[in-house]
Amino acid sequence: LVGMFAGLSPRPCSRMTRRRLWRGAVRLRSTLSAAPPTRVAALRQLVAEESPNLFAFAGGGGPSAGGAATSSSGAAALSERAVALAAAAGPVELDAAPLAASLDDRYGRRHTYLRISLTERCSLRCTYCMPADGVSLTDARRLLSAEELLRLAALFVRAGVDKIRLTGGEPTVRPDLAAVVGALDGLRPLGLRQIAMTTNGVALSRLLPSLHAAGLDKLNLSLDTLQRGRFLELTRRDALPKVLRAVDAALALGYTPLKLNCVVMRGVNEHEVDAFAALARARPIDVRFIEFMPFDDNDWSDSKLVPSAELLAALSQRQPGLRRLRTDAHDVARTYSWPGAEGSVSFISSMTEPFCGGCNRLRLTADGSLKVCLFGGSEISLRDAMREGASDAQLLSLVSSALGRKHPRHAGLASPHDIARTKNRPMTTIGG
Repeated sequence: LVGMFAGLSPRPCSRMTRRRLWRGAVRLRSTLSAAPPTRVAALRQLVAEESPNLFAFAGGGGPSAGGAATSSSGAAALSERAVALAAAAGPVELDAAPLAASLDDRYGRRHTYLRISLTERCSLRCTYCMPADGVSLTDARRLLSAEELLRLAALFVRAGVDKIRLTGGEPTVRPDLAAVVGALDGLRPLGLRQIAMTTNGVALSRLLPSLHAAGLDKLNLSLDTLQRGRFLELTRRDALPKVLRAVDAALALGYTPLKLNCVVMRGVNEHEVDAFAALARARPIDVRFIEFMPFDDNDWSDSKLVPSAELLAALSQRQPGLRRLRTDAHDVARTYSWPGAEGSVSFISSMTEPFCGGCNRLRLTADGSLKVCLFGGSEISLRDAMREGASDAQLLSLVSSALGRKHPRHAGLASPHDIARTKNRPMTTIGG
């Protein structure tokens, strides 16, 4: 609730207002957790009726006469949208029982990690992600509404998903981002353990306090170069200073280890590996070197691919002392560090050493399609099923059917070249 209302406020909240929001949110959440469904519905209706704006909800009346006015129709609309978003997630959050259907595939892989793309739009134009003139965007009417998104998120959590990552496009271009995070935070009693987000960091410094208050647990920032000129070439935007400020802001708020995703491309940025490693040794950052992967319209070729083994060998020779760290069985990265280092470096070898045997991921695109493999062109539209009146059990049956067809590796494609030749989507419309 703190993130929901503070994030949608038309102007920054004062410290006193945030304190009032926090105290009110704690009291309301404890009341809702213990209340029967009828009481929950009544309380939500009371909030919707008696709190027309942020200041009324906080219990502080309105701003002083000398302050900025907040009673405009725009502010009221934002507040009403936040209340509606919470109400849409609420009944599922508190009343629904766990679902019996399995999220296992035929190879025994249990899928407990859902990546949700919030938007196809992005504030950058990274060369390995989309063409210079952008991509064709889906008509807004065919994108998931906030209510549809939250219904599906609750459905997956009830079925066993315990981690959700928000992606894009760029999730921070979505105006109701803090409200979405706050609504997802309400799914924790059903078993959700972690809410994470992958972002390019351009707008993050401004938004991070409200996201942190709303319940965002983990952060990945995409950063492929530490040089301003090369950043402009790669992203077609001069925004490196903003991203570096976002790194500082995230660390200051305790997002450690902060993960930096770096796509390594031969002839482009492979010579910056040592500079990134130095950053990882000095600060609590996990720099994740990712092999260049083929997607629609990203000009992939194996000549640009730098195998992780090559990077690791070269880095070990130049900066001796690297030691392998133990990580979760489902982690896609192999992680290393040095004695006394603050952070670490990781290698994600999607092309040369696939980790499909431990895959536990599902992807939900912004237009409501489910992808059980990042590299496969096959999708199933949960949006269409919902809009045709499918029940939760019917939706979950569609998910189970898709998982039943999941291949053991890379959507059944034998090589990176086969992946490159297969019709898929641009990365920005899949969700990074």
